[in-house]
Amino acid sequence: MTFLCKKFWESEFAEHHAVQKATHEALLEPFEELLLAASATIKAGGKVLFFGNGGSAGDAQHLATELTVRYKTDRAPIAAIALTTDTSSLTAIGNDFGFEHLFARQVAALGKRGDLAIGISTSGKSQNVINALIEAKKLGIVTAGFTGKTGGPMAEHCDILLNVPSTTTARIQEMHITLGQMLCGALEMNLGLVDGEPAVKSA
Repeated sequence: MTFLCKKFWESEFAEHHAVQKATHEALLEPFEELLLAASATIKAGGKVLFFGNGGSAGDAQHLATELTVRYKTDRAPIAAIALTTDTSSLTAIGNDFGFEHLFARQVAALGKRGDLAIGISTSGKSQNVINALIEAKKLGIVTAGFTGKTGGPMAEHCDILLNVPSTTTARIQEMHITLGQMLCGALEMNLGLVDGEPAVKSA
């Protein structure tokens, strides 16, 4: 291994571990709040709506799939949808109304009171994510955000905010998928769909 490669390797892991530690120390309370909100949503017959751009779109699809299919073991499906997958809808909305309405239009069509809307944006500045959260609030939907850096303008539109304490996009994204998968595992437990004690008592 060359010196430069080893230096890069060690630097990346050092930053990852530092952000992981900071996230561990900072976000238990909002994570528990999100878990309770998700549990209440599913128990009441609602669904979880995920949305984001780029890598965050990938996270939205990944997490929705973990819930509708399975996470650790076979169990009943959990209602979730990623608003990033219907290419006909995405291109029509983008063409007819503008990219900034990409997710808000779908929230207006598919969302209802009792659902949970989770927007994912590393910067908190994605206007189409912000607009979807605003639309969700109009419908009485609980809103949550996975973000980082300062939280951006997205923060004020989230009832629950998981703001990763980092300014590095890659590190923020790594924590988003970690937190998202932890939510899937804890939600399975809280709903009694897998063996084990609930991750947290429902409110």
